[in-house]
Amino acid sequence: MLLAAAALFLWGYGFGLDSRIGAAMAIIGLCLSLGAADIAWQARTADPEPLAKPFFGPIMGEVIDSEQFPARQILRWTIRPTQPTGLPSQIRLNAPATLENEGVREGAIVRAKARLMPPPGPAIPGAYDFAERAWFDGLGATGSVISDIDILKGGAKQGVLAQWRSALARHVRGQMEGGAGSLGATLATGDRGAIDETDAEAMRRSGMAHLLSISGLHVTAVVGAFYLIVSRLLALIAPLALRISVPLVAAGAAAVAAIGYTLLTGAEVPTIRACVATLLVLIAMALGRQPISLRMIAAGALLVLCLWPESLTGPSFQLSFAAVTAIVALHEWPVMKRFVARAERGRLSRAVRFVAALFFTGLVVEIVLMPIAMYHFHKAGLYGPFANVLAIPLTTFVVMPLEALALFLDIAGLGAPVWYLCERALQLLLGIAHVTANQPGSVATLPSMAPSAFGLMIAGGLILFLLKTQLRIIGIFPIAVGAVMALTTPMPDLLITADGRHVAFSDGQGGIALLRGSAGEYVRGLLGENAGSDREASAIVDARNARCSNDICVVQLRRGGRLWTVGATRSGYLVPSMELAAFCRRVDIMISDRRLPYNCRPSWLKIDRTSLARSGGLSIDLSRPAIQTVAERTAHLPWSTLKSGTSARIRPANLPAAPSIRN
Repeated sequence: MLLAAAALFLWGYGFGLDSRIGAAMAIIGLCLSLGAADIAWQARTADPEPLAKPFFGPIMGEVIDSEQFPARQILRWTIRPTQPTGLPSQIRLNAPATLENEGVREGAIVRAKARLMPPPGPAIPGAYDFAERAWFDGLGATGSVISDIDILKGGAKQGVLAQWRSALARHVRGQMEGGAGSLGATLATGDRGAIDETDAEAMRRSGMAHLLSISGLHVTAVVGAFYLIVSRLLALIAPLALRISVPLVAAGAAAVAAIGYTLLTGAEVPTIRACVATLLVLIAMALGRQPISLRMIAAGALLVLCLWPESLTGPSFQLSFAAVTAIVALHEWPVMKRFVARAERGRLSRAVRFVAALFFTGLVVEIVLMPIAMYHFHKAGLYGPFANVLAIPLTTFVVMPLEALALFLDIAGLGAPVWYLCERALQLLLGIAHVTANQPGSVATLPSMAPSAFGLMIAGGLILFLLKTQLRIIGIFPIAVGAVMALTTPMPDLLITADGRHVAFSDGQGGIALLRGSAGEYVRGLLGENAGSDREASAIVDARNARCSNDICVVQLRRGGRLWTVGATRSGYLVPSMELAAFCRRVDIMISDRRLPYNCRPSWLKIDRTSLARSGGLSIDLSRPAIQTVAERTAHLPWSTLKSGTSARIRPANLPAAPSIRN
């Protein structure tokens, strides 16, 4: 990356800095070089010294962070261990919410028995890489508490802001019941721990999940309300309005409100990004400059990337800045400018145009965000524009003002009627999410797409939105090529997790069958999403093309004009070596979560604990045939436990001429 960026800089320099093209290439090359160097430096210096192997036993340490997740009935603590020595400098522990935890606050010294694991990488190609997040968060291990906890020293009281946040969240949940209270607490404080998973999934499937993350919409609503209230109040005081700049003072008050709201809601990265962008808008307004522009977005993105360069590859950064860029670029389009211009029109005409512009903006944003959602989450809501045309105005102009008014009236104990209205509005919001999510075809799914396809679509989008000349039309071509590559990504025939325990077989009709039908919801969701299937996974023992004993399954798959025979162990009992060797000779692929003996030689591919330790999880397409491994994508990264190089590759035997049915 550094060499390519340096080459681009030199190419621009050689082209001539006095020309626009040469200067642009040189600046882009220089910025890419500095950015790549910043990312490399951050990655190398973050090194949290991850746990080398699983640990089970007593630990003692200082609590440096504590979180509660009422909806999941768990507590989460970040601890700096002091005993035993040799553990990473920071670990994260989950504990059941029923565990006695009074006094487990920041600064507390605790002792408990725990089970720790190194931060896990992707279980299969394209899955979420928790090891990356843990690396930059400074976490060297993660695990769970498996005993009562002894508090050797009580923690200090929470900070003022943390106390206000916790008290405010409890207060809001106390005023409104069920999902409405949890969603109201999220909008007020950013605390998403109490949101029921059913409601959260409905918000995701309906394209309304952005409402759960305190970001641009929420900060804008708060800032807009403060700016409007302060400017109107100052305008009512004539002597004061004549002596001060009302817009400047109102912008200052709104900036204070934005910073306060960001701190109150936990100062998460998306909120900080929204706050930075809002402050830039307010500064531009105070200076009399155009407040909303692509330059403002670029400045905000540059500031965020200087502080958190690793966020560039994360969905949060990509989704938020892609959405804002699409909105600004769309409304800078002359046709849209004329459509929404305040002209001599009647109220009905203005209202219709406002709704139409809102819907069209939502549609464009959903189209822009769909490749990002598909790449990271393998699914995207298709009815988001229809849901958001109701949800965004409802949240911005009804829910948040009602909640703010109710909190204000609670000072005098008069907020009950407003809380009732706010609860009904939030129930309506959740109702929109559930109705939308339950519609047929509400979610589109795709198998894990190639990074090259995603990169082409992103590059095309940047060309289309950032260029000002007719050359922007060129951006359509890489978008089209990337979209075709993504849409034609075949559903993998086999998905094998990194531990070898879970195998998903494609049924050839858009569904998957699992080797272990008793797999939990997390594993089912992981394999289903990465396979591009939105159906409920079945058990392979119920499939017609499978024969299973208590210890082994054999599955036949007709792909690419061939009949493949796949064997897989499914119990912890050892099969006699000679019997296993004879079985291996009758299959094309043999899969096991334990080490297979040397004399187990399937005709094409052997996958066991030894090979998985080098390759990580696998995705296999038998039609071509082709194999993808986690190691190919992550082994070169500093946080990966896999080793890069030729030893990390899966080496199948020569493909047999024509696998046939074996009895």
